[in-house]
Amino acid sequence: MILHQISPYIRVAMDNIVEGEWVIHERVLFDYELLYIMEGKVIAIIEDTVYEGERGDIFLFRPGQKHKIVKMEGGRFRQPHIHFDFFYNPDSDKVKVSFRPLEEISSEEAKWFRDDIIDEMPVPLSSHLRLKNPILIEKMMMDIIYEYETKMPYYEFKVKGLFIQLWIQLLRENYWSLNPHLETNMHALMQVKQYLMHNTNRKVSLEEIAKLSGISKHYLVRLFQKAFGMSPIQFHQLMRVYAARHMIQFTTDPLSIIAEKMGFSGIHAFSRFFKTVEGTSPSFYRRKS
Repeated sequence: MILHQISPYIRVAMDNIVEGEWVIHERVLFDYELLYIMEGKVIAIIEDTVYEGERGDIFLFRPGQKHKIVKMEGGRFRQPHIHFDFFYNPDSDKVKVSFRPLEEISSEEAKWFRDDIIDEMPVPLSSHLRLKNPILIEKMMMDIIYEYETKMPYYEFKVKGLFIQLWIQLLRENYWSLNPHLETNMHALMQVKQYLMHNTNRKVSLEEIAKLSGISKHYLVRLFQKAFGMSPIQFHQLMRVYAARHMIQFTTDPLSIIAEKMGFSGIHAFSRFFKTVEGTSPSFYRRKS
């Protein structure tokens, strides 16, 4: 997964406040930019698509993507923003922030365009996102800007970590936006998940957890699969194996006693279940303890 490879480089992080008219004319960037609207309104035209941005919105501009931004109305416009690469490259500290259209970019400068990996993300981020939790994103942006501007010792590593947290939160926001039915049912799904995690010493039926959640069996399976990548029964089996593995590794109880504590009729049933889920026998973890 591309997320495991990310090691971001923060090129610019600043909080910009504008009074009066303000326009960024059509341009393309060499890198990525996240622009958060803290105050005011803008019109952003991204590859001929027009977006209206207001307080709590965030824009993502990709490398080589034609865009223009125009401040709307009077008053103050505040836009914390971050220019970044997803990966550090030998030329990362040489690349500049572009304010020019593609036709004005020289062949030498064209080498600075970063590879666009957004569509390789598990949940590709939209160009414009109306945030459900803007205060959290705002704080994350401002924390990155503070670290970048104050440049305390080892700030480069701090901003990397903060940016990864920010990016994951944005992916989640986008995921909920694309799957509103999951967000609506998330409380019930988390209740089911907690129930399964706290009942690892016995078999749990789908009928039982459907009754707990108030969601029909078939719909519950679909929702759970979409939210967590596996069915509720698969998740419960995994939790039972984790609990058993912990007892095997960190207690001296015989495997037959552990099988009994986990609600199995005997060591053979326990071993079959363990091997089906884990791919190895319970005794493997006892030998490694």
